[in-house]
Amino acid sequence: MRFDIITVLPGLLESPFAHSILQRAQNKGLSEIYVHNLRDYSSNKHKSVDDYPYGGGSGMVMQIEPFAACIEKLKAERDYDEIIFMTPDGETFNQEIANGLSLKKNVIILCGHYKGIDQRIRDVYVTREISIGDYVLSGGELPAAIIVDAVVRLLPGVLSDETSALSDSFQGDLLDAPVYSRPADWRGHKVPEVLLSGNQAKIEQWRYEQSLERTQKRRPDLLE
Repeated sequence: MRFDIITVLPGLLESPFAHSILQRAQNKGLSEIYVHNLRDYSSNKHKSVDDYPYGGGSGMVMQIEPFAACIEKLKAERDYDEIIFMTPDGETFNQEIANGLSLKKNVIILCGHYKGIDQRIRDVYVTREISIGDYVLSGGELPAAIIVDAVVRLLPGVLSDETSALSDSFQGDLLDAPVYSRPADWRGHKVPEVLLSGNQAKIEQWRYEQSLERTQKRRPDLLE
């Protein structure tokens, strides 16, 4: 799977993609992540990509031409399944969306800044608008990194245990059950006996019951 991320701050994305699971996915050839500097597509000598909004008001607006130039260059090289704009007024990102995106092959993500991007970019090019929550950040880079992380870990072969992602919280609309490791007894706090029993059927039943109980307490909306 290939991601092309368009941003005015490419350096902000260097670290998230250079470590851990995302790094391994790229080293294995299972995912490609390319970050494009929007300023490279500016036509003025100052490499600016923003201007004052028509109609007045506070803030600056990201211009249409640099985005259009970058998107059209990429689309001339390959077909894209989605062109995503990260925005607070998009649909709220969840596991179901991540699962769906993991089936795609080529995805572009646009990172906004300032007051936003020219609406015509959203009208002409964007196929999906996604938010990571009801709050505003300085730009779309961190949300883009979250999308990539959530999706790439679902790709076959990325995780050493391919069943791990299937048992994560929100898969099947349930939060994950509590997990334990060694030692079995830490300062009087003991691992539940069922997990030490070796009876896999009872263990799975316990995990399901714990997932259901945790979801009912913390996120009852998921059960609706």
